[in-house]
Amino acid sequence: MPTLDWENKSDALRAVKKIPYRLLEFDSVQSCGDDENFIVQGDNLDALNSLLPFYRGRVKCIYIDPPYNTHSAFEHYDDNFEHAEWLSMMYPRLELLRDFLSDDGAIFISIDDEEAHYLKVICDEIFGRKNFVAQFNWRRRSGANDALNNVSLDHEYVICYAKVINNFSLNGVEKSFANYANPDNDPRGEWMKDNLTCGKTATQRPNLFYPITDPKTGITYECNPDHVWRFERSRMQNLIVEGKIIFPPNGKGRPAYKRHRSELRSETKPFSSIIDTPLNTTATRELREIFGRQVFDYPKTVNLIQQIVNQATEKNSLVLDAFAGSGTTAHAVINLNETDGGARKFILIEEKEYCKTITAERVRRVGGSFKFFRVGAKLFDETGALNPSVTARELAAFIWFKFTGRAYPSEENLPLIGIFEGAAYYLASEPLTKKFLATLPAYDGQKIIFGATSRVSADFLSANKIIFKQLPSEIKA
Repeated sequence: MPTLDWENKSDALRAVKKIPYRLLEFDSVQSCGDDENFIVQGDNLDALNSLLPFYRGRVKCIYIDPPYNTHSAFEHYDDNFEHAEWLSMMYPRLELLRDFLSDDGAIFISIDDEEAHYLKVICDEIFGRKNFVAQFNWRRRSGANDALNNVSLDHEYVICYAKVINNFSLNGVEKSFANYANPDNDPRGEWMKDNLTCGKTATQRPNLFYPITDPKTGITYECNPDHVWRFERSRMQNLIVEGKIIFPPNGKGRPAYKRHRSELRSETKPFSSIIDTPLNTTATRELREIFGRQVFDYPKTVNLIQQIVNQATEKNSLVLDAFAGSGTTAHAVINLNETDGGARKFILIEEKEYCKTITAERVRRVGGSFKFFRVGAKLFDETGALNPSVTARELAAFIWFKFTGRAYPSEENLPLIGIFEGAAYYLASEPLTKKFLATLPAYDGQKIIFGATSRVSADFLSANKIIFKQLPSEIKA
């Protein structure tokens, strides 16, 4: 596959690994309500790195509107990069964003002709060319005063890549309802059995190769190495709890996915051309109506992003915008939830000071609620010591992600962090003693315990299948 090269690309490729992990500082004054929506102020590279241990693989839809690199000077953001600088800025951010996507999720990126073709090449490299969905054409205004080579420019693009193309579809694919019924009076409505595998092999997708157990019968079903499960382990477990996995009676047969008709989408196929009302009149007017004056240069319209979120999500999906700007994505999510009764959540990231005065304020004024955070100090100081302000939850999430590569389990049961590949992970809040060990949630297999000190002999630890990892030295590398 062709790749793109530019000055200092090697530094961009290594950038993610060099990001120091930073804590997120909660700001109760800037927060509005107690909803599980988040607005984070800080460099989006730092913010994404700090959020990843909590949200890896959990975001259904990412929308970003990065600087177009038009070499213009705007009041609220920089749009004047050297071409190589722009590519080096985008590459590590796209790498991190890819890891947030669920297996059935997708990213949508607004861009214009200045960098669109280069963006697509680096997205091919990061997301995989086979996962390209479409390059949507968005008519941003009915006419334009500016022109390139005597051509009036009235459009931009929205480039879309799926995390796993076989698992993703936009709202609008034609569906047949003939196979849907409700024999068990499921309150969620009509449903049908659907395939629980994704057609990949264990070699291709080792994270989808694992056994699952019917909680009612205790029968375990091994995964076929030639046709692994459709969902990662943590999501599969949630679906089992929700009754979305159908296990065969008496263990005869294979588990299936319970797909409800409510998951289906409209009967009209989406078009590659998204026609929207003019940018300058609609989006600017929207902000003026909220703030009483013009507060932001060239915002996107709520309608455009609402169309994207509507086509790419279900009613309980998580939406992420790492270049939040004036907060249009949150506004679109709020509007869509009001329209269809959904419970979608959003995460916004914005570095500039207007994150408080415009981004968060807009969400507040249109009826949204959110928790406000700032990117804070590093987890480790210059001497390698742990930041004393780190919470047990933050430290547990960091440890879990570092050693398993998975998002921190949503169920908090500290000192038990979670169980992964036959081993239970614990975070000790006090020196390790036999008395303290007796208080830990029981587990018969391998136990990995992270703590500051251990007062138990190595022979005792070995005899009880315990591996002790000392903090902070054994989690820094």
